[in-house]
Amino acid sequence: MGRKKIGSSAISCTTFNILAPIYKRLDHQDQSCRESDNKANWVDRNQRILDMLLLERSSIICLQEFWVGNEELVDLYDKALGESGYMTFKLARTNNRGDGLLTAVHKDYFRVINNQPFLLHGFGDRVAHLLHLEVATPVLQHRNNSVRQEILVVNTHLLFPHDQSLCLERLRQVYKILQYVESYQKENKLHSLPILLCGDWNGSKRGHVYEFLRSQGFISSYDKAHQYSDTDAQKWVSHRNHRGNICGVDFIWLLNPNSNRKVLKVSWSETVFGMFKCLIRRASLTANDAFAILKADSSGDYITYSGFCDALRQLDVTGKQYGLSMEETKDLWEQADIDNNGIIDYEEFQLRIWNPTLSHQGDEIRGDFVNSTEQSIGLNVKNAVLSPPEVEKGTWPEDYSLSDHARLTVIWLKMIWEILKLAQETLWNRLMAGFSLFLCRLQRISHSHKFT
Repeated sequence: MGRKKIGSSAISCTTFNILAPIYKRLDHQDQSCRESDNKANWVDRNQRILDMLLLERSSIICLQEFWVGNEELVDLYDKALGESGYMTFKLARTNNRGDGLLTAVHKDYFRVINNQPFLLHGFGDRVAHLLHLEVATPVLQHRNNSVRQEILVVNTHLLFPHDQSLCLERLRQVYKILQYVESYQKENKLHSLPILLCGDWNGSKRGHVYEFLRSQGFISSYDKAHQYSDTDAQKWVSHRNHRGNICGVDFIWLLNPNSNRKVLKVSWSETVFGMFKCLIRRASLTANDAFAILKADSSGDYITYSGFCDALRQLDVTGKQYGLSMEETKDLWEQADIDNNGIIDYEEFQLRIWNPTLSHQGDEIRGDFVNSTEQSIGLNVKNAVLSPPEVEKGTWPEDYSLSDHARLTVIWLKMIWEILKLAQETLWNRLMAGFSLFLCRLQRISHSHKFT
């Protein structure tokens, strides 16, 4: 894909979990003593947060754990942000949890086309807020009406992984959000525009949520700005949780217009099978061991649907409140059963369960730009800063009291990109997929000789 830079100007976004007063503990010996009981404390702290946000004056502000249940605090933010040129949008978590999201958009930078609340309807009463924005000042006054100068922004706060069983639920929350964004794009015929996913993801770069979003083409804006790789997991932190652990969980994800985005359902199945593979490897088992577990009592050298379900149940992936549903299990099975003959042989196991990313290399979303050229706005990461500055070095300052999260601000250059999708790129992907199939057939032959 070719991208031709025509012009640029800057926009910025701040994401910040501001720690709702109903959750802020004042006495670690007495867990019931919360900041919400001390008005002077929470007013002072939130005024300091507001002062900092207004000084920074980001184009977009995404706050999590905003105390929507307190009218006085809501009025404090509405008045200060409104007087400074922001439009504010609030979304409470379901079941009267007390906190929620606040998203603020500065009128100098964007016009709000639409805002859509999205309720995740799962454990933790989580929500997401989607805003469809149009650039207020076109890039270099670019007046070509065919160039869509719009972006989608999502603000969210994922479930905290209290134990291993909730990892799948967190992944499911992200899947639902991406399904919703994809649905919104299709309904409004929005093919070529940047997407920003902002918030507290309650998971680090080592987690399956990170892997899932990367497989969808999203990049971590902070890591991009500092040229960190996916494996640089300890370079920075952004949260000290209630257990005293520090980790990097706050992200602003960016997806620029891209014709090679992988089919969403494919990314979901790959990541779930990746979780399965991690569970197997923790037990020091090999691919052949995993195949044997999935085969269960099968009389042949293949996996049946009942054996597949039994194995997932033994691994605690299904059969629990937050495990895979019957529909999700069936969907995974259909992804793995390539020839739809009702069984999964070793070759299919290797292609779709053990090494799924190899077999899906040709499964991009294509068609919008094949052999065509189109202009669209894109975002190029210019800078990203975490505050307080100590967290950028992987440490947490003891005198920091604004929140238990750091503030993340990213600056991008708006670019008009010429997007060119070449037919040769599709051919290359197909060749790679064919080569992967050839390698797996060689593995199949080796496996067959081993058991004969």
